[in-house]
Amino acid sequence: MQKILIAEDDEKLRHELEVFLGRNGYEAVGLGRYDNTLLDILEADADLILLDINLPNADGEFILKELRKVSDVPVIMITSRDNEMDELLSMHYGADHYVTKPFNIQILLAKIVAILKRTNNAASQEKINCGMFVLNVSKSRIEKGNDIAELTGNELKIIKCLVRSKGKIVSREDIMNDLWDSEAFIDDNTLTVNMTRIRKKFEEIGLKNIIETRRGQGYILQV
Repeated sequence: MQKILIAEDDEKLRHELEVFLGRNGYEAVGLGRYDNTLLDILEADADLILLDINLPNADGEFILKELRKVSDVPVIMITSRDNEMDELLSMHYGADHYVTKPFNIQILLAKIVAILKRTNNAASQEKINCGMFVLNVSKSRIEKGNDIAELTGNELKIIKCLVRSKGKIVSREDIMNDLWDSEAFIDDNTLTVNMTRIRKKFEEIGLKNIIETRRGQGYILQV
């Protein structure tokens, strides 16, 4: 059962949400005090948070900003203020959605379902079984049994690019474009250096020649 934390100081609305979400298969927990809101949110260890912008002793947007420094938990912001700037600021700070009171509770449920489904799908890709090794995306490393090689951010992105097209040639240009799209700075020489390091890391876990170079064409991940 997935847990939803409701940080809403309107007691009547909070209770309605607890009951409604509970009837729809969630563990709904209301936050009833707001003297240490950020810590209480973190300690709740919820799968999704409904966070009101206007809370006693706390600004919801500030709480969201601080929360994003340590957690990627999905957050839906709730507000009684119909203000585009608040919505833009909330999205900028990392909100997954934004709803304005009064809202249709069925539509809110649909948004919750969609966000949690997306989150669950992303979680299922944290480890990619590549046959001869496992690419642990969440921990940025390659694993082969008990052997582990840690990866840098660029190395992880390069291997993910090769894994997506395993058994097929991936050009250097395609790899660099993929990295540029993710805002990683890399040029031709940097790619060469990264590929050399990646090969050494595969060798560290007993996988030699797993990346084949096709001169003038690119690379193939042999798995």
